[in-house]
Amino acid sequence: MIAEYTDIESGRKNNRPELLQALAHCRQTGATLLIAKLDRLSHNVAFIANLMEAGVDFIAGDMPTANKFTVHILAALAEQEREMISKRTREALRSLKERGVVLGKPENLTPEAKAKGTQARIHNARTHEHNRKAAAIIGPLREKGWSYGKIADELNRLGFVARRGGKFKAMQIKRLARIV
Repeated sequence: MIAEYTDIESGRKNNRPELLQALAHCRQTGATLLIAKLDRLSHNVAFIANLMEAGVDFIAGDMPTANKFTVHILAALAEQEREMISKRTREALRSLKERGVVLGKPENLTPEAKAKGTQARIHNARTHEHNRKAAAIIGPLREKGWSYGKIADELNRLGFVARRGGKFKAMQIKRLARIV
């Protein structure tokens, strides 16, 4: 063994620092790249083909006797599987969203991402026609002592539609009162 590189990135990505260093090292020394599993190297047929044409020899520990033809076939299968997984994931997430499931974990967001999201929500709230009209009503009704829930009920009775097409709720009214 000349050197060891540990790559934990997805096989979907081709621009992986550890892999690129390992490939550069193999080119410089004429070494053979030894990988644990072929499908971890790449899920992209073109990447595998370019790697073989670039003169970097590699051996997959899970298929040490695989020839170029076999590697091409397996790379094509890995690429197809990646596309099918991606499609299934998109469909599952879309289905969850349609059922009203909140996706993601706010605690995983960086402060910058949270600030960007807040700014986007404020912008959307201020530019939506019904929100602007509702905001003009919220202030005077709050001054009369109306609760957020009562204001939401009144806006819904008057035919106002929230930005995403639903009915207004007390929390939306409270947020609108703060940002508009």
